[in-house]
Amino acid sequence: MSAPAAGRGPAVVAARTPAGVRRLAAGARDLDDLDARVTSCRACPRLVAWREEVARTRRRAYADEEYWGRPVPGLGDPAARLLVVGLAPAAHGGNRTGRAFTGDASGDWIVAALHRAGLANQPTSVARDDGLVLTGVRIAMPVRCAPPDNAPLPGEKETCAPWLDREVALLPGLAAVLALGGIAWQATLGLARRAGWEVPRPAPRFGHGATAVLPRPGGAPVTLVGSYHVSRQNTSTGRLTRAMLDEAVASARDVAASVDGHAPVAQRQRQAP
Repeated sequence: MSAPAAGRGPAVVAARTPAGVRRLAAGARDLDDLDARVTSCRACPRLVAWREEVARTRRRAYADEEYWGRPVPGLGDPAARLLVVGLAPAAHGGNRTGRAFTGDASGDWIVAALHRAGLANQPTSVARDDGLVLTGVRIAMPVRCAPPDNAPLPGEKETCAPWLDREVALLPGLAAVLALGGIAWQATLGLARRAGWEVPRPAPRFGHGATAVLPRPGGAPVTLVGSYHVSRQNTSTGRLTRAMLDEAVASARDVAASVDGHAPVAQRQRQAP
């Protein structure tokens, strides 16, 4: 079952360099330990400055709220067989609330879809203490700090990658990944290569509804499922509809629930138009 995001508990050593991120991520004993280490990270100066500036200035609608203003940890079931991978916290969403996909329109879309798929106990995600519980699924992001213009730099994505690598390593029953957007898709392929999984050549191409099987040495394969990101840019224009998202979530859920990690469409790949 899920628990609220890591709060302001006992201090932990903060990663301040890419090497520090690699060392601290590798040493995380469990997901709670990893979350605490993530929320203390200060390894990317541009992202640290931006997230803290947003937390100080705030949006007028949230002027009376105390912003989280820190890296955002993963969210959900520690025994998850399905991992939903996003991009990064929104400046006034996760960076405000301290929980992934919480407090913004993107969160409204993905949590409602998880609820319709029977993976969430409620259709909304508005605050860390709102009672949301995810079952069989965890949510994570390849970049843990809100980036300016929602656009992390290549070096920032590389620095942050060990957090996601370790998070996946701490999910031994993982059978499926739902990648929300091309960056999440590429991030998943990157972690697969670093973990020694087999990635097809040429590399699977992202598209809504695209799938790819990633065999793991000594373990069941992981099936990667693609979906357009639940950003307003996609949902308000109709590029991503509720039905399209529901189909992608159901596909990933069904793979995760299957005995061996395979689904009938696992070898299908469909490129985005």
